[in-house]
Amino acid sequence: MSKTNQPTLQGISSNKTKLRISAIFIIIVGFYLFTSIKTESSLLDLWSGKNGFINIAKSLFPPHWSYASTVMPQLIETLHMAIIATTVAALISIPISLLSAANLFPNPFIHLPVRFIMNVLRTIPDILLALIFVGIFGVGVFPGIMALIIFSLGLLAKLLYETIESIDMNPIEAIRASGGNTMQVIAYAVIPQVLPQFVSFGLYVFEVNVRASLVLGFVGAGGIGLLLNQQVSWANYPNVMTIIIIIFISVVIIDYISNKIRERLI
Repeated sequence: MSKTNQPTLQGISSNKTKLRISAIFIIIVGFYLFTSIKTESSLLDLWSGKNGFINIAKSLFPPHWSYASTVMPQLIETLHMAIIATTVAALISIPISLLSAANLFPNPFIHLPVRFIMNVLRTIPDILLALIFVGIFGVGVFPGIMALIIFSLGLLAKLLYETIESIDMNPIEAIRASGGNTMQVIAYAVIPQVLPQFVSFGLYVFEVNVRASLVLGFVGAGGIGLLLNQQVSWANYPNVMTIIIIIFISVVIIDYISNKIRERLI
């Protein structure tokens, strides 16, 4: 191919890329306009509600810092909920994710039913699980923990079995060729490859559980969310702002620590 043809080909490729980007942009804008018309809502509604936003914002300040002593025990309770739920879900997810991995258990009658059950669990919203368990066990921390365990289990199992299916198969085949059984394959070929990712997934799910537990408290599932719902219902907005600030600081600290741990593992 002559050098004179190269700029022409580059120009054609550049034009195709621009057309694709333009087409994608037009499609996105079209979907936005279509859904805005169907739902009778748009970003312009933010402007129409600015006065209410300003009034709420004024009510939130200044925060009642003396209320922090009441918030801290509930925050610790929330962290305990997230730790217990993440730990239990992580332990249960190990055998489930192994059974879900097609490269370890090729028989579809083994991995497909397990995957189906996990898919069903992931379709149930965590707040619905909390409502169910609150109806069974009453208001408190235990319903929140149970809801978070089931919610975390579906998420962790999916992340882990997808990781297992992408591992290097050479160590597995070598152990099987030398007469190793399934437990030896898992112990010496699978776990060493997925352990860093498993810990990373566990930390990620813990962060998610801390945030989710805040919402679950609004339906009586314990933790700081229960306290936040109470103060919002009573329109004690300075107390609400105190809770929001404490939650924000806590989440930032948890995210920072988790990111540092993940950076060392991966």
